[in-house]
Amino acid sequence: MESAVKRIGVLTSGGDAPGMNAAIRAVARTASKLGIECVGIRRGWAGLINGDIMMMEHGSVSHIINRGGTMLYTARSDEFRTEEGLKKAAATCKLLGLDGIVAIGGDGTFRGARELSQYGVAVVGVPGTIDNDIVCTDYTIGFDTAANTAIDCIDRLRDTMQSHERCSVVEVMGRHAGYLALYVGMAVGATAVLVPEEEYDFKNNVAEKIRRARLSGKTNFMIVVAEGAASAVDVGKQINDELGLDPRVTILGHIQRGGVPTAKDRVMATRMGYEAVCALAAGKTNRVICSNDDKIYDVDIEEGLAMKKTLNPEEYEVMGVMSGI
Repeated sequence: MESAVKRIGVLTSGGDAPGMNAAIRAVARTASKLGIECVGIRRGWAGLINGDIMMMEHGSVSHIINRGGTMLYTARSDEFRTEEGLKKAAATCKLLGLDGIVAIGGDGTFRGARELSQYGVAVVGVPGTIDNDIVCTDYTIGFDTAANTAIDCIDRLRDTMQSHERCSVVEVMGRHAGYLALYVGMAVGATAVLVPEEEYDFKNNVAEKIRRARLSGKTNFMIVVAEGAASAVDVGKQINDELGLDPRVTILGHIQRGGVPTAKDRVMATRMGYEAVCALAAGKTNRVICSNDDKIYDVDIEEGLAMKKTLNPEEYEVMGVMSGI
């Protein structure tokens, strides 16, 4: 049976993540295969309000699967958070004849999609954020690339820290979630990892771990800090003041968001983008595309946002065993 959906829009919103282009490509090409027109919306929800659009066909998304960032650009919109802004966005959808929107982004993007749906616009969210903090899915687009980028940088830092027998404090992204920091910390064999989910205690979380590592024979130490847990600069100063070490502080910053997406991010983004279009074509709305146990499926956006996601306690345990502390 032919789908009643004739034209859809796709946008990226919030922080960019490697693999977003692969998701855009999947949306455009799946729509083309199903006989659905696809409109690219530039600059997120702000672009939807302003009608900043481009037509997207099968060929228009060639050679973007390997590119970082997002060809549609991204932005945050204060206007979209207002009733007037939502009405303007809904009016644009009506003017352009959009039967649905695929919104690629994080938690804030999905909350915006949910609000827009109340004005009669069908929406499906695709999780794209390096923080991997979307509660209803085990995986978000961009996490694997960001983790590998951070690991590569820290491995390079470790080489010089070992040569000079120094302490290194590295700050990674994660304002409200420590998934990236814990994952990276385990991968690089960090002495300690600080995450927002756990209250920062210098004596127990850092000082004692460095002391025990030194007593075990280590002469160089790697501390990984999520930006939302503590300031790497402050942690470095405390290490100097209380332990007498001369740490080197490195803030990786936005370098983690850039670069060529890994194979995992490309494949997951492609599968999720495909599933998002299929959901809209089937007449679904208010859905979020999720991944669990390598299966891709959709859940209700309200249900997804209401779930609680916590750090894996096993990873904490393994981290402690591997560091010998």
